[in-house]
Amino acid sequence: MPQVSDRVRDLHARMTLEEKLAQIVGYWLDQNGTVAPMQSEMASGQKDPGLLREVTEHGIGHYTRVYGTRPVDPVERAGWLWAEQRRLKRETRLGIPALVHEECLTGLAAWRAATFPTPLAWGASFDPELVREVGRAIGGSMRTLGVHQGLAPVLDVVRDPRWGRVDECIGEDPYLVGTVGTAYVRGLQESGVHATLKHFAGYSGSIAGRNHAPVAAGPREIADVYLPPFEMAVLEGGARSVMNSYAELDGVPVAASEELLTELLRERWGFDGVVVADYFAVAFLEVMHRVAADRGEAAAQALRAGIDVELPTGDAYLEPLAEQVRSGALAEAYVDRAVLRALQQKEDLGLLDPDAFEDEPPRAVDLDPPEHRALARRLAEESVVLLANDGTLPLGGWETPPSRVAVIGPNAARADALMGCYSFVNHVLPHHPGVAAGIDIPSVADALPAAFATAGLPAPQLVVVEGCTVDGDEQEFDEAVDAASGADLAVVVVGDHAGLFGRGTVGEGNDAESLDLPGAQRRMVEAVVATGTPVVLVLVTGRPYAVGWALDADGPAPAAVLQAFFPGEEGGAAIADVLTGSVNPSGRLPVSLPRSTGAQPYTYLHPVLGGPSDVTSADSSPTRPFGFGLSYTAFTYADLAVDRSVAAGKAFDAAVTVTNTGTVAGSDVVQLYGHDVQGTVTRPVEQLLGYARVTLAPGESVRLTFRVPTGRFAFSDRRMVRVVEPGDVQVWAASHAGASHDGSATDGTTGGAIPSRERQGLSVPGTATPRAVVAIVGDLHEVSLLDPRTVQVDRARV
Repeated sequence: MPQVSDRVRDLHARMTLEEKLAQIVGYWLDQNGTVAPMQSEMASGQKDPGLLREVTEHGIGHYTRVYGTRPVDPVERAGWLWAEQRRLKRETRLGIPALVHEECLTGLAAWRAATFPTPLAWGASFDPELVREVGRAIGGSMRTLGVHQGLAPVLDVVRDPRWGRVDECIGEDPYLVGTVGTAYVRGLQESGVHATLKHFAGYSGSIAGRNHAPVAAGPREIADVYLPPFEMAVLEGGARSVMNSYAELDGVPVAASEELLTELLRERWGFDGVVVADYFAVAFLEVMHRVAADRGEAAAQALRAGIDVELPTGDAYLEPLAEQVRSGALAEAYVDRAVLRALQQKEDLGLLDPDAFEDEPPRAVDLDPPEHRALARRLAEESVVLLANDGTLPLGGWETPPSRVAVIGPNAARADALMGCYSFVNHVLPHHPGVAAGIDIPSVADALPAAFATAGLPAPQLVVVEGCTVDGDEQEFDEAVDAASGADLAVVVVGDHAGLFGRGTVGEGNDAESLDLPGAQRRMVEAVVATGTPVVLVLVTGRPYAVGWALDADGPAPAAVLQAFFPGEEGGAAIADVLTGSVNPSGRLPVSLPRSTGAQPYTYLHPVLGGPSDVTSADSSPTRPFGFGLSYTAFTYADLAVDRSVAAGKAFDAAVTVTNTGTVAGSDVVQLYGHDVQGTVTRPVEQLLGYARVTLAPGESVRLTFRVPTGRFAFSDRRMVRVVEPGDVQVWAASHAGASHDGSATDGTTGGAIPSRERQGLSVPGTATPRAVVAIVGDLHEVSLLDPRTVQVDRARV
């Protein structure tokens, strides 16, 4: 049984079976629209909110999305919540308040709350400390409103950009996902709100990027790719809750996997928090996976596996589970185990204290204060990635600034285009037409006049036209062509619209069969480019698209290309400032930019034969590699120095000098890569070891020293034991995963072992040091939970 306080144990000892079960289920007060898979079918049996006293006769574990299911005034809702919590304390026999949980992936998903950039933008920033600040701000708003648990972050490692939920993810590298996601956990929990890691584990590996599809990953891929971010967030971030994946691994649904939810998570990692079910995941064992005959069997399987609390509402864990216990089919000890964990969480959150909710609810709440908007702006600015530039940008560098600018595209003047799938604007408000967003969301077109003024540029005449819709099939683009033809510059803003289950082009349930830009957008861009007016293409998307035609075309192409992954409420302003030059772009790709749909799934973390070569006619190499991003200045890396040898299980130093050799200040993301030359199982041709974001004035240098645990080279050996093997490893600093010392892309997809005509012809800007060799010596080291996971970076100005 879990270790709990005396108060929790005494409370549990007084509980009836019905009271126990009430503490391990949620209740969804509002059921407006569809914000969860199969919501209308699965929640149809829930009792009406008008019967709340009857629903909570024996108490209740969670209240589901009190603020986040429909637009509610936060002050009025807080007043209701405080009164309801006092009622639960007064009218139920045990007097236990409800734990309130909400979505918080891009900010608190509630009306009038600040909306931050989507997690894929977190990854593009390569700035864990800023993400931690964002998490702390989000948690502060939640705690003010009486919310206790946030259903974020998503720690799924991107494996296939066709998957609709890519915009919820941080990136394709487990270390980047782990460090950034753990920072968010720390920030949220520093504000007194429990973070929930999801979706544990393997969810993003679904076949062909189809939501809920089976995952065909082997145990080594699960152990070495999907699990490390969760392990880091549990052991270093102290995450207090975990949510299961909907998917199955090798035929076993995760919701029924004792191996993952108990043996790994609790017995090996020592997690002592609460595991919550993803919405309706317990029932899905019966109705979708079909490994249970009925709800009772589904409940028994999930509870045995280690799911403590059924969300979003009580279904399988109420009467069906009670019948399993009464009949003797399931030992009540499994219920006791879950109840003790749930009660201990409530005690940790202060819900069992006598004065819980005895204070007054907030009388005035600003969920989008200037401090939050400033954080949203900083994160958006750091996440914008410059993919190509022939010198057209920044506009502040023009000898004669443009006097007439055409702002074209379906995402140019549309505020909700800046928001991710789990933003309140795109997640909930579509079910409430006519309700305003409640926050200021300037589009790119809205933000351009202020951006020109900030940069000290004369205000141009702006001509704003849609050109085409996001996913329409338009064939004529006369309005866009006319606007561009009469302008000095065309800013064309295209991309996605986030939504759920077919309502949008990306987001939960919006998986893609093609990685071409949706609808007629490519044809519209090409028509505008054909006018001869310089074109800056801005991609506002939730996934990376195959846009090689815009980056590497032999003929006419955009003069510059920017990538922004749903940059949030301040994203329009951030993009506009990057265009003018008030902000020097410093975002880096957290995912590879795909060459084509047919090249998927692809990851830069592939072994020799996972890349292009003369043994296959297919080329999987990306258009732009992981970590790529340009700047308005230039950086050089020099004087790489590494320890010549290190004992397996210890750490070595790698130092490099970074210099801003350009004429303007800028920020660089210095990436340290490694390659295990020979392993007992195949190893990636390159892997990110660590990274550091640095800001340098023109001519300024900094010496970075990376302290690298040899555990960064660890992998699961043929016994499925995680080890560091002795042998040589290569280490180098680079501006992205494809950079090499001579400035061209590496021959590295096959390590030079097999010639690749396609790869030899690819030229991608980038810089890197020569590779240095570190000898890992001594005996084979078996990695333990005590081994360090993160790379520490020291900085010294030169």
